[in-house]
Amino acid sequence: MELSAISSNLLYASFFIYLIATFIFGATVKMTNEKTNKKLGNAGIGLTIVGFLTQIGYFITRWIAAGHAPVSNLFEFMTFFGMMLVFGFIVLFLIYRITLLGLFALPVALLVIAYASMFPTEISPLVPSLKSHWLYIHVTTAALGQAILAISFAAGLIYLIRQVNQEKATKRTRWLEFVLFALMSALGYIVVASGFGAADYKTVFEAPVNEQMTEITYEMPAIAGPNDGELVTEGAFGPLFETPGWMQGVNAPVKFNTIIWSLMAGFVIYGLLRLILRKRIAKSIQPLLKSASPRLVDEVSYRSVAIGFPVFTLGAIIFASIWAQEAWDRFWGWDPKEVWALITWLFYAAFLHLRLTRGWEGERSAWLAVIGFAIIMFNLLAVNLIISGLHSYA
Repeated sequence: MELSAISSNLLYASFFIYLIATFIFGATVKMTNEKTNKKLGNAGIGLTIVGFLTQIGYFITRWIAAGHAPVSNLFEFMTFFGMMLVFGFIVLFLIYRITLLGLFALPVALLVIAYASMFPTEISPLVPSLKSHWLYIHVTTAALGQAILAISFAAGLIYLIRQVNQEKATKRTRWLEFVLFALMSALGYIVVASGFGAADYKTVFEAPVNEQMTEITYEMPAIAGPNDGELVTEGAFGPLFETPGWMQGVNAPVKFNTIIWSLMAGFVIYGLLRLILRKRIAKSIQPLLKSASPRLVDEVSYRSVAIGFPVFTLGAIIFASIWAQEAWDRFWGWDPKEVWALITWLFYAAFLHLRLTRGWEGERSAWLAVIGFAIIMFNLLAVNLIISGLHSYA
């Protein structure tokens, strides 16, 4: 068996191990016996560690097969990001022993890894600008920082579902439902992309890219077609409208179309759950979280930011600036990725400032953790998928 195939199998194995661990953590929700709860928690974290070690095996074997650190495109970066998210969860679980954290942190990691698998998984040679030791230093450190910060989102979400009054619909309950809808949109994309992938769906357009007519291939029905594009595939669906002209490049319209499908699938999944539960989803989950200590969950959310922020500063700001100076002869250039890294840094700096000097604890801190994760994901996905820049390697 080729090393790349072994690497893929190890990634799949780690995914299913994390999935089993999630169900084990979920079983603790209705457990009233403290001894049984502790045993299940130990089994869950034990399996999570096994899954993490398996994913490290994936990372090492892919590195050997590729000849470089596997963090050079969206598939590789997101799988590494998911792995670091699990690592952050393991560390914080061993400190605080909150079993419910596994029920929220691991599904986020699973969504990230599953989402990654929707991108091209083939090993490809590095583009010239990435042939640097800073690839290992900058990207891995930035991913680790973002992953630890993402744990604050999981803890913040637990806090909000646990504490927000669900007796009547308010602005807070609506925003909380929107957060859950966003997570379901990620799940929806995975379902839709897997379905069309299994059907080997393809639609080809011809459109001007850099003043040359270029073939653009869609792997989902084209709701949004390329700007000034012409449908080549006979009898294919759509498009219903064209992407804006500022979305330049071969992949930009395809990726924009992907986001539309994600949102549509998210609406379907969310709507079905509301029909089945016959009430708000957060309201349905809330009774299961009564055992969670709001004070302890709030502490985990804060500690995640306190640990993740300096790591992110080092990787995404300092190391990135050094590499930019080496590669492009300037430490700052207002590239979209650089701008959003700065926005992320400023946001979490404000988070810590408000927490430490203004006493923003509890619910306000939890909302900030959720917003921070939204900024991270926008930087990771929307900036990479839609906005063209020097970091658009995927």
